Amino acid sequence: MSLFQSFSDAQNISSAERTTLFAEVIIPVPLKTTFTYRIPFELNDFVQTGVRVVVPFGKKRVLTGIVKSVTDKAPKGYSARYILELLDENPVVTPTQLWFWQWIASYYMCSVGEVMNAALPSGLKLSSTSRLQLHPEWKSGIGKEDIEQKRKEYNLSDDEINLINLLELESSLTYEQAGEKLNLRDIYQIIKKLTQKRIVIIFEELKEKYSPLKEKQIRIAKKYASQEGIAKAFTHTTRSKKQEEVLLTYLSKNPIQDYPKSISKKELLGENLSPSSLKTLIRNGIFEEFEKTLSRFEFEDWIQETSSINLTSTQEKAVHQIFEHFQDKSTVLLHGVTGSGKTEMYVSLIEQVLQSGSQVLMLLPEIALTSQIVVRLKRIFGNAVGVYHSRFSDNERVEVWKGVLNGDINFVIGVRSSVFLPFEHLGLIIIDEEHDPSYKQYDPAPRYHARDAALVLAHKHQSKVVLGSATPSVESYYLARQKQYGLVEVLQRFGEATLPQIQLVDLRESKKRKELKEQFTLELFEQMKTALEQQEQILLFQNRRGYAPFLSCEECEWIPECQNCSVSLTYHQRAQELRCHYCGFSTQVPQNCSACGSTKVYPKGFGTQKIEEDLQVMLPESRVARMDKDTTRTRTGYEKIIEAFEKHDIDILVGTQMITKGLDFEKVNLVGVFDADRILFFPDFRSSERFMQLIMQVSGRAGRRSGEGKVVIQTYSPSHPLFSIIGLHDYQTFYNQEIVEREQYLYPPFSRLIKLMVRHEERETAYKAAIILSKKLQSKLGNQRVLGPEAPIIERIRNKFQQAILIKLERSQFALGKTKDFIQSQIDELYKDKSFKKVQVVVDVDFV
Repeated sequence: MSLFQSFSDAQNISSAERTTLFAEVIIPVPLKTTFTYRIPFELNDFVQTGVRVVVPFGKKRVLTGIVKSVTDKAPKGYSARYILELLDENPVVTPTQLWFWQWIASYYMCSVGEVMNAALPSGLKLSSTSRLQLHPEWKSGIGKEDIEQKRKEYNLSDDEINLINLLELESSLTYEQAGEKLNLRDIYQIIKKLTQKRIVIIFEELKEKYSPLKEKQIRIAKKYASQEGIAKAFTHTTRSKKQEEVLLTYLSKNPIQDYPKSISKKELLGENLSPSSLKTLIRNGIFEEFEKTLSRFEFEDWIQETSSINLTSTQEKAVHQIFEHFQDKSTVLLHGVTGSGKTEMYVSLIEQVLQSGSQVLMLLPEIALTSQIVVRLKRIFGNAVGVYHSRFSDNERVEVWKGVLNGDINFVIGVRSSVFLPFEHLGLIIIDEEHDPSYKQYDPAPRYHARDAALVLAHKHQSKVVLGSATPSVESYYLARQKQYGLVEVLQRFGEATLPQIQLVDLRESKKRKELKEQFTLELFEQMKTALEQQEQILLFQNRRGYAPFLSCEECEWIPECQNCSVSLTYHQRAQELRCHYCGFSTQVPQNCSACGSTKVYPKGFGTQKIEEDLQVMLPESRVARMDKDTTRTRTGYEKIIEAFEKHDIDILVGTQMITKGLDFEKVNLVGVFDADRILFFPDFRSSERFMQLIMQVSGRAGRRSGEGKVVIQTYSPSHPLFSIIGLHDYQTFYNQEIVEREQYLYPPFSRLIKLMVRHEERETAYKAAIILSKKLQSKLGNQRVLGPEAPIIERIRNKFQQAILIKLERSQFALGKTKDFIQSQIDELYKDKSFKKVQVVVDVDFV
């Protein structure tokens, strides 16, 4: 209902019914407040909590908002503007979701508008297009007789008169349409002049991005839906053999006894029938044509395969232990080694929860994981599995959202944003690979951790949570050891499979013996040839995409850098360009050194693209593919690569960390790991944990069926203590050593970390602001708890210099809410200083 129609209808409402109501509206802006709008009288009975409304914001903007509450109290300090349009008859956001949004905003120190922006699928937001129309005060019709009069009165040019005449014919146009029709490049200057003269006005045409999927259907008319009726229908087609063919084909696909069942027009005409004959039958009233709204997903009642999952005795025992823990704990950590069959255990849990009538959410860290797991789960639960991730279209995500809201979907598999879906009867949340850093959102706000947010969501729904991992996060394992979580451990693989053997290859020794072929040691290359001879498949892990990390001049060591960030540009050979992986800047490969002019500018190091190219030369008969961000940009990129690998259309798969998690391939018995030291020696308190998790996860892809898998790790540091732990697959020893260091240096789980990143286009301003903010925080929290400021490893990103401040708060000594209020108050004080007006302070709570 539009605002203009609203005011027209309002005139018919009696004064007694004209109760003035206001709506508190959440809008997607980074301001830590909601905004109050006046509800038009005729919408008083329809505006309610959780519906979408269109509201004006600022001088020119029009935004989609969510109604948080309705009140009869006018806002203080400003006059409320009217809601422009109501978009929903029923709420699309539940009260539980609104509570959850508010919790996210409060805990992660951002605005509820930013949470709304992340939570709502794009298809539920409106897009706006600027359009032109003649001003209502303009008198239409410039005839030949008064052209000169109007030209003089308004000082009109020929182009301006042409646009006026065009708008009289077209009613309204976009900027682009006006420019094309008048064949003018600089249409904006003409529009600007006509708006100043009050001849043309500009308005925003709002369009809802979501559109239901519709299909044209054909059905026999009711009066012909009987044996007698069909006989009569054929009498009308005796003169046209083609019409008879259409009628006969319809009846063969859709017998009369199935009335009022219909058939899609596309399917009917797919039999090489005449469209004009069908059109004649519709015109003659024998057939009816109508539109049917379809789901983009075939949701059916979930059905179990005739051969259901058969758990081993070990798995049955683990599932039983989980349910026992659920008697007195809401969260259970399932620590199962790679290949122990955690997915089968999840299936058993999901079945029982769905049978009770509750909903299930299964979170996965990577989109790459969803394709393989979804196929496996659909074999068991049918098409009722809802999948939710960013590679789906706007329309598809809206349909999952509405399916969950309406109760049509009770089981969702998705990535971190799935926690924002409108669940009403959530009974179980499974968080697979709970340790994975991909669950943390970094930019933009809200910088939430989906695992931690899911625990809060589960508490609100009074539901249960299973955290699954072969390499649990130190924090989760600590809470399990402290009896806050239940702990179930499965330390043997499914069936006859054994854990893979780890082989360390010393790169220094290989270089001394001159045994390196490109970046392959002799040991790895020989084992790859053996695996291929035995018709096995190979996974090669290099956590760096592109051809080479950088180019370098051999004469003066010049390295091309990004113009916006303090990083070298990565060389991508196929595109023949240098690309920044932080801001997206790209440029052509230089032919000469920019410093000395030398032509000796060569790639240094290697990425996944270089490994793929080398293998095509070294093993020309093998089928090689690459799986990284560059090869999986399309929606089906992951699925195509995984499907080809499962069918053994690929012998060797080279990839980044997306190949390390959860994937299950029968014929992979060899895994190679490159450049391991770069991860191990990264300057971060979690580097040991991340390294151990990554290597043990990628190792877990080998030997998952029968026979012993093998993992070859190329390293310059084979004597590092972590390799001994990884070689024994000994998570317990790693945890026992790590937790001592965490407690000694006051890192999580013994403290909370809040990182403040101070950004500005000038280095000195960023540093000065960070110093002032740091001192203000230290005055109350102490020097030991507020560390920095310090320039991060990458000091400049997207043309802004950065200074980092790290705040460490003991869990037992601080009221977190009050402390965050104090931190925010000091940031607000900093913004009041005019010299820091353009400084940006990014807050990251529970920094990982």
